Amino acid sequence: MTLIQAPEDFRWKLWIYTNYDCNLQCRYCVAKSSPRAPRLALDLASVQRIVDEAVDLGFREVFFTGGEPFILPEIYDMLAYAAERVSTTVLTNAMLLRGKRLQRLLDLPRENLRVQVSLDGGRAEHHDAYRGPGTWARTVEGIRLLLEHGFHVRLSTTETPANADHIDELIAFRGSLGVADEDHFIRPLARRGFSDEGVEVSAATLAPEMTVSKTGVYWHPLASPDDCDLRVSTEIFPLANALNIIFDQVHRLTREGAAALTAFN
Repeated sequence: MTLIQAPEDFRWKLWIYTNYDCNLQCRYCVAKSSPRAPRLALDLASVQRIVDEAVDLGFREVFFTGGEPFILPEIYDMLAYAAERVSTTVLTNAMLLRGKRLQRLLDLPRENLRVQVSLDGGRAEHHDAYRGPGTWARTVEGIRLLLEHGFHVRLSTTETPANADHIDELIAFRGSLGVADEDHFIRPLARRGFSDEGVEVSAATLAPEMTVSKTGVYWHPLASPDDCDLRVSTEIFPLANALNIIFDQVHRLTREGAAALTAFN
C-alpha cells in the first residue's frame, strides 16, 4: 500500500500499550488502569510484528506503556527485541523494579533503551495526592536504583492542583537525583479516563501519536480501551492501514482549518 504523505513529525514515535492492569490506581489515569483492570495484554509475537512493521514504516522511536509493563513476564523479551531495532523507551512507576525484575532488566542491552518514570513531586505530598499514600518514597527508591545501575532514566510529570505551585521544587529535586533537564517532561492534566479535571482533549486538538493496544490502534496514548472517539481501527495489522487513516484525518483537519494540534507527551 502506498502511504499518503504527511509531515514527518507524525511518524517519529509509536506507542505500545503492553497491558492495562497496574499495581496502582492513579486518580488521573487516562487509560483507566488499576489492579482490577482487565489485563488486555499483547503477546510477544504481536509486539515483535508491531515493532517490525513500525520500523519498516519509518518510526524512529517506540514507547512501551500500560498499565504497568513490568507486571508482564514477557516485557523483557519485548524490550530486548525492540531495542535491537529501534530507539526504545519503557514507562513505569518504578515500584516493582526490585529483586528478580530488576535483575532481568539489568540483563538487557541498554545502548538503545531508556526507562521513563512517573514522578509528580519533590515531596511525597505532591506526588501521593494523585498516586496513593507511600508511592513517592517507593518510586524515588526505584529511580535511585535505576540510576545506580547505569540506566538512562527519564522522568515524566503530570501537573496537578497538588503540585502546580511546587514545580520549581520538583525540578530542583530532579537535578539532585542527577537526571538531565532534557530528560524531564512536564505535561498538563488531561480530562480523560479516571480524571474529571484538566484539559479537554480530542483528535481535533491532539497531534497524532499512533498508539497500539490489544483493542486496536488509537490516535494518541491519552486513550482508554473504550475511548471510541480516539480509536482509529479495531484491527492492528497491517499498521500501514491505520497510519493511512491517521494521515487522512490530519489532512481533513488541515483543510477544515482546525486549530494547531498540540503534543501532549
